[in-house]
Amino acid sequence: MFTIHELFEKNPKMMREVYCDTLLELALSNEDIVVLDADLMSSSGMKPFFQRFPDRAFNCGVAEANMIGIASGLSAMGKIPFAHSFGCFATRRVCDQIMISAAYAKQNVRIVGSDPGVTAAYNGGTHMPFEDMGVLRSIPEITLIEPADNVILEDIVKQLAELKGVYYIRMARKNAVSIYKEGSNFHIGRGNTLVDGTDVTIFSSGIMVYEAIKASSILQTDGISARVIDMFTWKPVDTELIDNCARITGAFVTAENHNVIGGLGSSIAEAAAMIRPVPIEMVGVKDRFGQVGTEDFLREEYELTASDIVSAAKVAVQRKG
Repeated sequence: MFTIHELFEKNPKMMREVYCDTLLELALSNEDIVVLDADLMSSSGMKPFFQRFPDRAFNCGVAEANMIGIASGLSAMGKIPFAHSFGCFATRRVCDQIMISAAYAKQNVRIVGSDPGVTAAYNGGTHMPFEDMGVLRSIPEITLIEPADNVILEDIVKQLAELKGVYYIRMARKNAVSIYKEGSNFHIGRGNTLVDGTDVTIFSSGIMVYEAIKASSILQTDGISARVIDMFTWKPVDTELIDNCARITGAFVTAENHNVIGGLGSSIAEAAAMIRPVPIEMVGVKDRFGQVGTEDFLREEYELTASDIVSAAKVAVQRKG
């Protein structure tokens, strides 16, 4: 069990600020860290890094495929590149470059895609990645991560400065609800149990973690004990934890700010089918495109709320008999 924040307030510091500040801190002691940007310094919050380390920051322009190629080349020369763009452009637009130039070539590249799912809000359907993790999940040996708040983001970025391989982080740019207490540490590839429970397990990540915690409280008043997992690593997925939760609760709900096809729900279902099959209900985007709107409107429109998780949990519990 992780120690979680008691107030669940939105952190006044934006996630993009945490990302930039963490890289600045790491770059002071590691001269191999470099950043690449697709002409989005203001949006990504990376201006301070460009100002502090102009010879280690590269604006590749609106050319994400070229950016990943450059990042892979820098990796081949011993550098540790962090490349970022909006999630839709950092994944589907550059899938072949990630596959061949980075992963197949065994390079050491970190790709950060911002504004996942409905957090793209007014940027609309063209900039609203409901499929970014699904696009990349079939690439061999890639690691896929979605941090829920500033604390886990900072810890993960620090870890990635030391690890080898290709990593993709989908990250909300703005203010996230505080889930974890400062100083918490995280193990990539292992899910975090935030709330214990015996009747159903809710697997969540990113903005859906807080919704899952709220849903667990609502379910408790209805006599249903719901376990909440922050499955922040989508690949490799924590099969040991999935097996343990299946054995204890016997029913699953997955909650993701992503298309249920190819996403977290698919990953959990695939693992459970091979280990210990249980009823699974999926809360997420049901094979739809994005649209313009406020984040609150879009959460309701795409059924990404605590009440949607509650409804799914009740169905999952009924299905296990």
